[in-house]
Amino acid sequence: MSTIEKHQPFEKAFSPGIILILAAACGLIVANLYYTQPLVGPISLDLGLSSGASGLIVTLGQIGYGLGLLFLVPLGDIVENRKLVVILLFLASIVLAVGGGMHQASLFLIASMLIGMGSVAAQVLVPYAAHLSPEATRGRNVGNVMSGLLLGIMLARPVSSLGAEYMGWRAVYYLSAVAMLVLALVLLRALPARKPSASTRYSELLSSMYRLLKTTPILQRRALYHASVFGTFSLFWTTVPLYLTGPAFRFSQKEVALFALVGVAGALAAPVAGRLADRGWIRPATGIALALVLISIALPLADRSGSTLALILLVVAAIVLDMGVSANLVLSQRAIFSLGDEVRSRLNGLFMAIFFAGGAVGSALGGWAFAAGGWEAALWIGIALPAAALIFYSAEKRA
Repeated sequence: MSTIEKHQPFEKAFSPGIILILAAACGLIVANLYYTQPLVGPISLDLGLSSGASGLIVTLGQIGYGLGLLFLVPLGDIVENRKLVVILLFLASIVLAVGGGMHQASLFLIASMLIGMGSVAAQVLVPYAAHLSPEATRGRNVGNVMSGLLLGIMLARPVSSLGAEYMGWRAVYYLSAVAMLVLALVLLRALPARKPSASTRYSELLSSMYRLLKTTPILQRRALYHASVFGTFSLFWTTVPLYLTGPAFRFSQKEVALFALVGVAGALAAPVAGRLADRGWIRPATGIALALVLISIALPLADRSGSTLALILLVVAAIVLDMGVSANLVLSQRAIFSLGDEVRSRLNGLFMAIFFAGGAVGSALGGWAFAAGGWEAALWIGIALPAAALIFYSAEKRA
């Protein structure tokens, strides 16, 4: 029995209200990482960044997030979880407010990296949700929390686009700073405390991570699967706005924002995947999730004419892609969270860092392929990634 179960009322720890709060918190926190993507243009213009340097706005945020996954998220195995999350949120609130008021490009880029680091608070809350949950409903609860996180990712881009259009990009940062401050106070009051039983020193904690990665086959496989599908996810959402605003469809930025909202429906697959995982169907459900990603990215190849049918195929592809990625994420976390509560935060940090790197590679490959060979070239790379994951999956030995 975990520490939280010993010291907190059962009803409080596992109440649906707590899970709902965790889901909303994860969505609001992770959105900070994605608000900037559609705002690169106006931010660069305001701060005087060159076109070559403008990409650093997003890249440094991603680097900060990756550093946070490796060096901050593992603290969840030795530091009281609620306290850790609240501290990270207070820091994120300060840095967001500073970033919104910044007029010097170099300092703004530093703020972008720190915002990324603060945003890993969401990845402390996901294993925290697993700690709160009994084994029988752990997959469902993690799936519900991940639905909130995925909604945050999917809604962040259109919300920031529309917010910047009517209030300016700085308002997006200020509003998010206020949201993080309010969220920190809500979580401090609403969440039960969880003090990990481990007394490992921080240096030993970090040194153990390589050993965990090397000796945990489930982590290796699940990280590879999701790095592949998240690479396709990032490739698609990096290149599809370029395709939609190009000569085939000539979409406006508002229309691109509306298209991005389509993917929100895919987040509904997360709780379904969690329930399947609770029933012991992780392996077959994983095969279905990987196949959905492969099918979704192949669909647009059927019609590239810019016709109504081509647009319908893109809409279906976006929904199915997000369903497959959402389902595979929950299935993966359900699998690795079953390995032991004393290492969950480290496992989650490693898993997230690896698949996030896959997403960065997919985004970079997508941008390069689109520039070099157009939309079709990007799609073929997007197909190759889940195809490789399916080949690896087919060789997986049954437990």
